[in-house]
Amino acid sequence: MITFWILAPIMVLAALGILFVRKAVHAALLLAVVMISLAVLYLTLQAPFLFAVQIIVYTGAILMLFLFVLMLVGVDASDSVVETIKGQRFLAILGGLLLGVVLVVGLSQMSLGAVVGLDDANANGNVSALADILFSRYVFAFEVTSALLITAALGAMVLAHRERLVPKPTQADLAAQRMQDYAASGKHPGNLPTPGVFARHNAVDTPALLPDGTASESSVSRVLAARGTVRSAPTMADDITEIEKQLGQAPHAGRDASAPATTEEEAPAT
Repeated sequence: MITFWILAPIMVLAALGILFVRKAVHAALLLAVVMISLAVLYLTLQAPFLFAVQIIVYTGAILMLFLFVLMLVGVDASDSVVETIKGQRFLAILGGLLLGVVLVVGLSQMSLGAVVGLDDANANGNVSALADILFSRYVFAFEVTSALLITAALGAMVLAHRERLVPKPTQADLAAQRMQDYAASGKHPGNLPTPGVFARHNAVDTPALLPDGTASESSVSRVLAARGTVRSAPTMADDITEIEKQLGQAPHAGRDASAPATTEEEAPAT
């Protein structure tokens, strides 16, 4: 009884918060409070099966699905207060009042002893009594509900299925397409060069050097280039000079190979 008087106000406040908060994520978290509190109430009423189902199925699966949908769709979209169905607000208020009346009547019958108490229903164990009711008196409704859920799952699979309009490309088709793109626009047919200057260092902000000693712009992330943190040619002067000497080429004019390389802050970003 003490648990009920502690959790009942928390559940009511959380349920009201679901209605009045403006962010969907906050509403989902408040819904988690209601579900977990309800599971604890099931446990105090000696219904361990409903307690486990409430935690595993509703809180652990359905609520997590809500959060995943919110993360995929986004939470910054503005809510529309325009009623798409005429009289929707009136019907919602009426449905809420009817639900409240049903709950009040059900709780009053349980309190006044008009229905069988939980002690008598759970005489042989909660799980056994629940299984006996589901698979004897309510077996038809149970099977219809399971068929309805299976139909909904199959319908979701059919709606989400996408027919392939063109045949799936093979590895040879992909290779031929890469060569066509290279011939048409000059797009590199292979993998992009990795960052770093050969074996001297592998910094991600340093462009790779091509065989002729020039820097490859495609070897550095576009994010680093936009931030201006890519090392420029003056910082790689020693590396370029060494490669040119190995290739038997003269160093570029106007550059002193023996001059110290500039720092990253002094070098202009490429």
